[in-house]
Amino acid sequence: MKAIALVSGGLDSSLSAKLIKEQGINVVALHFYLPFCFSQQKVQHNHHNHSLRQRIESLGLEYREIKLGDDFLDIVRKPRYGYGANVNPCIDCKILMLTKSRELMGGWDAKFIITGEVLGQRPMSQHRRALELIEKQSGLDGLILRPLSAQLLNATIPEREGWVDRKRLLNFSGRRRRPQMELAGILDIQDYPNPAGGCLLTDPEFSKKVRDLIEHAAFNLDNLELLKMGRHFRISKNSKLVVGRNEQENIELFRLSQPGDYLFMPDDSLAGPTALGRGEFSPELIRLSCSITSRYCDLNGSGIANIIFRAFPEKDKVIEVSPIQEGELGSFRI
Repeated sequence: MKAIALVSGGLDSSLSAKLIKEQGINVVALHFYLPFCFSQQKVQHNHHNHSLRQRIESLGLEYREIKLGDDFLDIVRKPRYGYGANVNPCIDCKILMLTKSRELMGGWDAKFIITGEVLGQRPMSQHRRALELIEKQSGLDGLILRPLSAQLLNATIPEREGWVDRKRLLNFSGRRRRPQMELAGILDIQDYPNPAGGCLLTDPEFSKKVRDLIEHAAFNLDNLELLKMGRHFRISKNSKLVVGRNEQENIELFRLSQPGDYLFMPDDSLAGPTALGRGEFSPELIRLSCSITSRYCDLNGSGIANIIFRAFPEKDKVIEVSPIQEGELGSFRI
């Protein structure tokens, strides 16, 4: 008997997968990488995935990963079941992941799906009616087993058919974490992250940047990568500027630059950020971008800066500008 367990990297999904493995089920742990899950840079994300794989395999589970892209962006643009507090389409997201899991069941010879959901833990997607809706819309009626709350929910097909023992499942509910932590000790699961909201779409500041891209018809995977770093400025309807906040972000902005993008940076006499401009840039917008970039340079008491710029991959040019005033800067900040 085989099942697919959706694992997020958090404790709840690991506990659920382990509980069912303890009942003699062959569990395949499936992680969906969503573009909004982590604010780390690419190299850090890869390190996270390596750690997640290690944690899952240490539980004796097979680990697999699928990356969601444009299909996920579609539901962020226009979720059928609406947003949560910000631009998090939690119900649509769960339906998408479970639908894709259902499509894999036949090829993987899996009989049911396991999730780490806890009744009442998340206000939008983990109340009883939402759980029932998600199950129906994903085409998995009776085939989603939620081991941590199973005794509070209707018996599923795996329980009714005797594939798993319902008496060995649990009755967790609400947002308390102590029961999960105590269970982790019993199951000898030690290496797990502290509980925290992992989806950037629940963050108010990040959500502003997402809404800006959607409103300006620029919401795609390439632009999404830029949202995870830097200071963001909407300088015209068809152009924006991202200014690095540290050396690592400066390197990443340079790496993410594409043909047609503009790069801005101070000359060698000054310390300051790299900025990336994307969209349509007139001479006036180039000067404005240089002025914004100089605002974050160490001017050593000077009121002007030489800012190097180029339309990638053309040759460098230099313009002398004064830093933009804070009051004016605020009108462009996203």
